[in-house]
Amino acid sequence: SAPSTSGLSYVVATSSANTNYSATAVVIVATNTTVSSPTGNLQHGRDFHTATLLPNGKVLVAGGAVYEDVCFAGDDSAELYDLALGTFASTGTMTNRRYAQTSTLLQNGGVLITGGFSFDSSACLQDDTSPALASAEIYDPSNGSFAPTGSMAEVRGGHTATLLTNGKVLIAGGDNTGGDDLLPFFHGDGSVTAEVYDPATGLFTSTGNMVTPRVGQTATLLANGDVLIAGGWTASQNASIAAAELYHPATGAFTPTGSMTSPRAGHTATLLPNGKVLIAGGAHDRTLADSDSAEIYDPATGSFLATGSMAVKRCSHTATLLPNGTVLFAGGGSVVTEIYDPSTGSFVLSGLTEFDRSGHSATLLQNGNVILIGGALFEPSYTTAELYQ
Repeated sequence: SAPSTSGLSYVVATSSANTNYSATAVVIVATNTTVSSPTGNLQHGRDFHTATLLPNGKVLVAGGAVYEDVCFAGDDSAELYDLALGTFASTGTMTNRRYAQTSTLLQNGGVLITGGFSFDSSACLQDDTSPALASAEIYDPSNGSFAPTGSMAEVRGGHTATLLTNGKVLIAGGDNTGGDDLLPFFHGDGSVTAEVYDPATGLFTSTGNMVTPRVGQTATLLANGDVLIAGGWTASQNASIAAAELYHPATGAFTPTGSMTSPRAGHTATLLPNGKVLIAGGAHDRTLADSDSAEIYDPATGSFLATGSMAVKRCSHTATLLPNGTVLFAGGGSVVTEIYDPSTGSFVLSGLTEFDRSGHSATLLQNGNVILIGGALFEPSYTTAELYQ
């Protein structure tokens, strides 16, 4: 029978004929649960790809990691999800193979794709790594094609790209080589540099350096136009970092702000309707000691304060702001979904996903549903997608 209180339970079935054989199932008990529903399958399996909601309501899904020879390599294919049909269809091919790249919807409706890790057979066979790219390209939804634009000053993968209020894009951090099968973009030192892309000229221009080199960090545009850079990995400390800083577009400078209560990389950062930022989960170090803790950044004070903890530990998960102001958490090592309620500062169990996804994408659709695409627990990457309604 079901437990009398809400929460997570695990049912273990063991063979009476051979006790060496057993299986475990997750049971969720909650007052209001939502079951995700499958939708059309991808043309290609993908994780550490990008998914971008276009003005026409379709979702551009591009790139992703594929296992080639003995290391991860980028994919150059792309496809579109059509909500009305519930299907994926191939679109133009990118000019480079990429995973752990960034994808930014520009104010003119085009999509800027930057950096990511590609593939080089000699580098792969020599040290199991994939080189990062400096190249960038633009996807044109009107004709479904990709075209090169200016290149970055530095190769980057696992970096961040943030659309600024002036229409330009801040590119920050990242790494120059891909990682291993556990942490695909936590390999090198992380970069301290940043640059700005101007859609009017198609050029990247260097801006001020960050205070701390990072890869696998988060970047969040605040209500005042500044950008909060938090956490990430840096090899000089051989661990995730707690330090955070602010980018000021008016001056092009980065300045320190309060440190997080816990070091994190591969975490999420979500701008809440009240202007504060919810930061949750992530990996503490290369042991994959994932976190269930969460905290709130307050721009008014420049400080981080702990908030309620998640029901499960997560890394490479997704956090999606829903139309009602709550935040949906999915994947990252669990099939359990949960909702963060800013009014109570707590997480509430929400439901179960079809697959345990990590390195997937979550996109809020125009009808208020969220589509979870691809990801993987182990290779190969999933071709499946599902809708949270």
